[in-house]
Amino acid sequence: MARPDSLGQFEQLVLTAILILLEDAYGVTIHSKVQELAGPKAVSLGAVYVTLDRLEDKGLVASWMSDPTPERGGRAKRCYRLEALGERALQESAVAAKRIWDVIAEVWGKERAKEWGKRWGKEAG
Repeated sequence: MARPDSLGQFEQLVLTAILILLEDAYGVTIHSKVQELAGPKAVSLGAVYVTLDRLEDKGLVASWMSDPTPERGGRAKRCYRLEALGERALQESAVAAKRIWDVIAEVWGKERAKEWGKRWGKEAG
């Protein structure tokens, strides 16, 4: 059973998108970056917003409303940033993923693991 503070794969993608986007992290840009990171899987904008709400409830991200802009017809947008807890959770997830990858490479051998990684769009080392 997963720890209550462990991240699901989609949460990892959303947090990574926010990390990459910095000050430009709002719903549409986060969705676009998550879609890019997810590869061929289709990602709905609604799923991103639900996940952002959940991450905010967990204290992993914070949001605020931007100033209205003429480009948006005078509307504001909700912006997001990683909180320290979110950075730590993302780092812990990355460390766990690295441990898993190391075991795969050890069991399969580096060449087979490297080929498997290429198939999934990742260069394994």
